[in-house]
Amino acid sequence: MKKIWKAVCAVAVTGMMCLPVHAEEKTITMGTLSWEDLTPITGITKKVLEDSGYSVKVVEFSEWGIAYAALSKGDIQVLASQTDYAANDYWNKNKNRLEKLSPVSFGLYQGIAVPKYVGIDSIDQLNDNAQKLGDKIIGIEPGSGLMNDANTAVNTYGIKLKLLEGSTAAMTAALKSAVDRKEWVAVTVWEPSWMAQKFDLKFLKDPKGVFPPPQGYYWIGHKGFTGDYPRAREVMASVYVPIADITSINGEVKDGKTMDQAVKNWTDSHAELLKRWENIKK
Repeated sequence: MKKIWKAVCAVAVTGMMCLPVHAEEKTITMGTLSWEDLTPITGITKKVLEDSGYSVKVVEFSEWGIAYAALSKGDIQVLASQTDYAANDYWNKNKNRLEKLSPVSFGLYQGIAVPKYVGIDSIDQLNDNAQKLGDKIIGIEPGSGLMNDANTAVNTYGIKLKLLEGSTAAMTAALKSAVDRKEWVAVTVWEPSWMAQKFDLKFLKDPKGVFPPPQGYYWIGHKGFTGDYPRAREVMASVYVPIADITSINGEVKDGKTMDQAVKNWTDSHAELLKRWENIKK
């Protein structure tokens, strides 16, 4: 009887050892928005994942609400986002169905800026120099987070200059025209942006703290991503893109390269860094 029992146990143990182990899926659907900061982050991380054997599909969304809804439902599996301020409402609304995976960059800042040759350094100096600035601050699209904060700044500081709503393209054209003539101009702008680099801008100090402090970017995933994709999560956690490099990539795009070309130039010129990331993953 003992021999029979031992044989049964041996068969059971062997069977358990032969049970198939769940293999990590090698296809990942990644969401992004067509913005200057997110597309380089997405492109670089996509390449690193592909170099590690994953097949990555990128789905582009027009705004945060749609992107977060897709992530919460599992239509996409990962998304890079600033969860602290820029997309905080969407994160808080959906975070029970999401998980934060890893930081991937830091330094997003939005505010009022002027060319460095303009002789003011703080928002509270705008009123005293209103005439030199044409009595206006040139803004971008109404309803954007930047314009909402700029409107708050106008009210908080009692700014007499008119905050003009318009488009990013119109603001850029007005900024270029002013810089070409070395005229004074104030605009709403953000970092990372090729504009801050191209036009040598400086952000005005914000002593009352109306604009959010510099923000971080995180990879966030649909709930359970780490458990289902432990290796992919390690790969993504090895990636970190400095904000200055994001600005530089967008400068190349502005000069005529496609985003894919600019990202490839970056990864080719940072081969040693990618090797270090490979060591981190190991």
